[in-house]
Amino acid sequence: MTFEETGGENSVERMESVAQALEEVLSSALPQGCITVGVYEAAKSLNVDPDNVVLCLLATDDEEDVALQIHFTLIQAFCCENDINILRVGNMRRLAEILGGVKPGGEPMDVHCVLVTNPQSALWKNPALSKVNRFCRDCRCLDQWVPVINLPDR
Repeated sequence: MTFEETGGENSVERMESVAQALEEVLSSALPQGCITVGVYEAAKSLNVDPDNVVLCLLATDDEEDVALQIHFTLIQAFCCENDINILRVGNMRRLAEILGGVKPGGEPMDVHCVLVTNPQSALWKNPALSKVNRFCRDCRCLDQWVPVINLPDR
């Protein structure tokens, strides 16, 4: 049973609200340098400082890449063990748009895995992040350890 199946119409509204909050989190974390993009970069960051990571996003697409699924499984296990909230994100194109689309060299970003970290200067108190974290916690109470959020197109 998914989160949507337990709450009817209210859950659809809540999912949209959480998707908007997620966009806000990403938009405000990006200029602060609190975003790590890419499967390998995320794995390195998690290995170095897992306590600094506040959210892990795993983006899904239609392709069945076995190697990517293995990476996802390992990252999910690490995040669960270190109490890091995880979200599966549908709509990789929208996620790439939010994060700037392409790397400075012109190559497309690998947005399959995105980490949001705390800024080093001070604790980041973001109400949108609190909303996303509360959603993740509520989903875990329903035994949905990696909830899925679909970012709406703009």
